[in-house]
Amino acid sequence: MTIHWCGTGLSAIPGLRRLIEEGHEVTVWNRSPDKAVAAVGDLTQKIEPFDMAALSVALKPGDIIVSMLPGDWHVPLAELAIENAAHFVSSSYISPQMAALDTKAKAAGSVLVNEVGLDPGIDHLMAHWLVADYRASTSFDAGDHVSFLSYCGGIPKNANPFRYKFSWSPLGVLKALKSPSRSIRHYSELDVARPWDAITSYIAPLPQPEAFEVYPNRDSLPFMADYNFDPAWKVKDFVRGTMRLNGWHDAWRDVFTEIETLSGAAGDARLKEMSDQFWAENAYAEGEPDRVVLCVSLKAERDGVAVYHKTYTLDAWGDLRGSAMARLVSVPVSLAVEAVSNREIHAGVTPAPSAPKLVRRWLAHVDRLSQHLQVVDHL
Repeated sequence: MTIHWCGTGLSAIPGLRRLIEEGHEVTVWNRSPDKAVAAVGDLTQKIEPFDMAALSVALKPGDIIVSMLPGDWHVPLAELAIENAAHFVSSSYISPQMAALDTKAKAAGSVLVNEVGLDPGIDHLMAHWLVADYRASTSFDAGDHVSFLSYCGGIPKNANPFRYKFSWSPLGVLKALKSPSRSIRHYSELDVARPWDAITSYIAPLPQPEAFEVYPNRDSLPFMADYNFDPAWKVKDFVRGTMRLNGWHDAWRDVFTEIETLSGAAGDARLKEMSDQFWAENAYAEGEPDRVVLCVSLKAERDGVAVYHKTYTLDAWGDLRGSAMARLVSVPVSLAVEAVSNREIHAGVTPAPSAPKLVRRWLAHVDRLSQHLQVVDHL
């Protein structure tokens, strides 16, 4: 069985190196082979220029394709895996096009596992742990009023005036600001067209509690089923969102104002200009530490009183091992590859696993990747 790792961008390297160092058979495919050589050439000579036709020839049944390429590549590579009775792993969200491959994947015996990075990925594991813990607790009652919050942010460890720094092209961040979100706030569906219209303050329960600006992103509602929420539960709040340093809204105010005016081809061109400018002015310097904070909280109330309230917290920053973001995105991907290889994930299109054994094992590994990982019991 060969792992075909496609893409050696900044967020891919720690997980890729881990698989090679663990003795797995890995072929590295990258559009710029020289960059792959610089990243892992000390460990392997099995580096090829990325090409779908060449990959198709090399791919054998039971092999695993890992896509750390831009999102447009995920579905074609997953389809290639199905055609060859192989498997596929990606850290990205499951798109409708990816979800549509489920029946074909099951028929071929192909595992297409996605959402196994940081967010989505580690946040899913924490949510599964909390829901299982609540259901197993003596506090559990199906009539409880339940609130769920999940906030994640990649932020500079040392704050800058822009209150944010970029480790890859800012274009994705800018496009995300144009995306609407859907969540539940105080029992009602909250639809937000502009993230900055829904910014609130959140106190992260870290060893030294810290305030952040947070806002909902994407569509949170489908994740209630993914996290094993009973459809009959009384859900007070359910929000999956983004975390930013305090002062981010003010620092980005002019950006928000301009984004609202952009549309069509001219708007896309302007977004690219803005992206290039932000990259020039606010990219991480060589060796400059980044930081990742992730908090996932589950609270159950009865008669207005909390009967269960725990938050899974993570705080990590760049160190001699490299950036926190790279570790926390790519190493979980490598764990997913091993789980697929060990037949621990069933065929079809799946997100990060909910099986207790895998959740515990992966979170134990995450503990070694971060400087702080803790379940805080607020009661």
